[in-house]
Amino acid sequence: MGKLDGKVALVTGASKGIGAAIAEDLAREGASVVVNYASSKTGADAVVKRINDAGGKAIAVGANVSKPEEIATLVDETVKAYGKIDVLVNNAGVYEFAPLEAITPELYHRIFDLNVMGLLLTTQAAVKHFPAEGGSVINISSVVGRAPMPNGVVYGATKSAVDGISLGLARELGAKKIRVNSVSPGLVATEGTSNFLDEYSKMVVPMTPLGRVGQPDDISKVVTFFASDDSFWITGETVAVGGGART
Repeated sequence: MGKLDGKVALVTGASKGIGAAIAEDLAREGASVVVNYASSKTGADAVVKRINDAGGKAIAVGANVSKPEEIATLVDETVKAYGKIDVLVNNAGVYEFAPLEAITPELYHRIFDLNVMGLLLTTQAAVKHFPAEGGSVINISSVVGRAPMPNGVVYGATKSAVDGISLGLARELGAKKIRVNSVSPGLVATEGTSNFLDEYSKMVVPMTPLGRVGQPDDISKVVTFFASDDSFWITGETVAVGGGART
């Protein structure tokens, strides 16, 4: 038996990288998983195939969670397939780096509309379908939410907002037995970080007590903990998962 047998988990931005690892780990523990994607149907279908081939249950649902109408479709399709939602992982996000003089309203909204507004509206829609016994919302943040980097102030600000939202919603939704926590990865080797991984790892690894760059599975294991009843007495927390690095 898995820790998540009988549970339904919706994972946004799950076609690759950290999101894909989370979806697969939740499925291994018995959850029925909805693999959300914005553009990479091929990637999402591959994740679903790996889960189903391993004996799990998963479907892929396309939706850009910066768009309210697509969020509604995503949640409706999840409930249509599985009847409820027990676990929501808000993983979908975008990052873009620019110095102060290059920041524009378009850049700001592109990042904030997905990383912050999308997270809020997806949570708003999903928790309506949580059962009476509650559930778990896990928001994927970043260590830069607490330690913003030069040329990354907009992205860092979105992750600071995610941490604040997690604490606020934990206090708001606790009466409904819904736990809300943030998981904040450090530098992780994924498709999305491949173009700057070598450069950043030279700076980050020497400051990391565990001496390496993170892998998607390092993050997914912590998310699975928060999704399971093992974390039933934890809410409103932000947990850094970066090998001890402090950027």
